[in-house]
Amino acid sequence: MDNPILTHQQIQHTIRRIAYQIYEANVEEKEIVIAGIEGGGLNFAKKIQSVLRKITEADILLCTVYMDKSDPLGSGVTTSMKEAAYRDKSIVLVDDVLNSGTTLIYGVHHFLKTPLKQLKTAVLVNRNHKKYPVKADYKGISLSTSLHEHVHVTFETKNDRVFLN
Repeated sequence: MDNPILTHQQIQHTIRRIAYQIYEANVEEKEIVIAGIEGGGLNFAKKIQSVLRKITEADILLCTVYMDKSDPLGSGVTTSMKEAAYRDKSIVLVDDVLNSGTTLIYGVHHFLKTPLKQLKTAVLVNRNHKKYPVKADYKGISLSTSLHEHVHVTFETKNDRVFLN
């Protein structure tokens, strides 16, 4: 049985809130890089980018972060942007769910190889099962769940939702 956690409308409010928080932290920036981890993180990043473009005149650049989530160390991390394009810029690394922190920590590690103005993280759902010292600077909801439960995030036109099973 699926347990609904966030409805479409709640997710839209969360995206808007997170976008405003990102804007407030970057109000002086001319460019902000929204780096979405391929999959749900990229979908979430695109939604944040869309709202940011409406509330700021800064250029909101979308960067896709590629990695094998089951083996990020072995596969390495690559991005759709060349390093020079995000050097000395403000970056927000985005994923849909923060479980153990593995995906975010490897994404953060990739970007820290380059001088940046600042690096923040954003997630829709923070599960509180971290095994790495990584935190979400911007988060939609924090859940205390068992390790046997699974959070599903679905991004569909007018039917975004988060549920637990």
